Amino acid sequence: MRAMRTWDIFCNVVDNYGDIGIAWRLARGLVRERGLCVRLWVDDLGAFQRIWPAIDAEAERQTCEGVTVCAWRVPFAATEPAQVVVEAFGCALPESYLNAMSEQSPPPVWINLEYLSAEAWVAEHHGLPSPHPRLPLTKYFFFPGYTPDTGGLLAEAGLAERRAAFVDSGSPAFWRGLGMETPQADELRVSLFAYENPALPDLLDAWAADPCPVTCLVPEGRVIPQLAAWLAVPALQAGEVHQRGALQLHILPFLDQDRYDLLLWACGLNFVRGEDSCARAQWAARPLVWQAYPQADEAHWDKLDALLAHYTAGLGSATADAVSGIWRNWNGMPAADGMAACWTAWRAHQAVIERHAEAWCGRLERAGRLSDTLVNFVETKLK
Repeated sequence: MRAMRTWDIFCNVVDNYGDIGIAWRLARGLVRERGLCVRLWVDDLGAFQRIWPAIDAEAERQTCEGVTVCAWRVPFAATEPAQVVVEAFGCALPESYLNAMSEQSPPPVWINLEYLSAEAWVAEHHGLPSPHPRLPLTKYFFFPGYTPDTGGLLAEAGLAERRAAFVDSGSPAFWRGLGMETPQADELRVSLFAYENPALPDLLDAWAADPCPVTCLVPEGRVIPQLAAWLAVPALQAGEVHQRGALQLHILPFLDQDRYDLLLWACGLNFVRGEDSCARAQWAARPLVWQAYPQADEAHWDKLDALLAHYTAGLGSATADAVSGIWRNWNGMPAADGMAACWTAWRAHQAVIERHAEAWCGRLERAGRLSDTLVNFVETKLK
């Protein structure tokens, strides 16, 4: 019987919660679905605790969901490397750990897990080797993506079934837990998870002027001060509810990873940011608007257009324009129409966009699940 494979995943928390969110989903999925022995090294356990409250932010070593969670300290303590080493998003491995890897025979399979992108060049670079300039080690670049010639998207087994059961139930317990009734027939519930955004006031104005009720649920985060400014109040706290025109704003406490999934499933439209929430919103089979992580020289606009090209494929031109218009406006891209006109167009095509969001999940599955493609790739290198 083959011994259990050992994996080390290193995560340097850069963008608040996205990096650790992905690393944690991958780690617990490898344990739960593949029976692997996984250590997750994290340099900011406080951020980790926000998305997974069971984490002890002060512990040097702990076990959670079968994953051994280790504090990544400087200097790095002497550690025997695992058979597989995953460097999440290009974080630099500790030099002492790299040297220890080079002394292993055979050396570990070393993976640089990259950020998710729909850009065409991703498939060309997926799986390519990169020899270390000094040590007898080779790093492989592993790119998540939207086509079968990439690493696919991160999703746990049974996700679609759990989501369908939640939606079919009407989710009354979830809404009660937030102190709310289930949505009215003509009411649109929107989740808003965003970076600071100059387009936000115009969007809020459009919602306030909507002919039907719009309920916006906002977990505590970076966008709260902007909402307070729009409401002309000094500050906002979790639990507060504010009404302006057709818009009702609910400020939610910060949600852990699993409860955030439920929020995405329960809402009719989700504004999301970065990578982890964007991927989860796509798997939620609900319409979404993505805010790409802002980069110098507007490099994130290329990422946005690449995803839009995949996401709107097969839609009629008017519906595709409605989706693209609000995404581009939300990301500060040059646009002929303002946010009010973009919102009106989105509303006019809402029913078609909703059906498209459900069908999109089936298209995502064709690219494969990241944990499966990653394990399969690694096994070819371990043989």
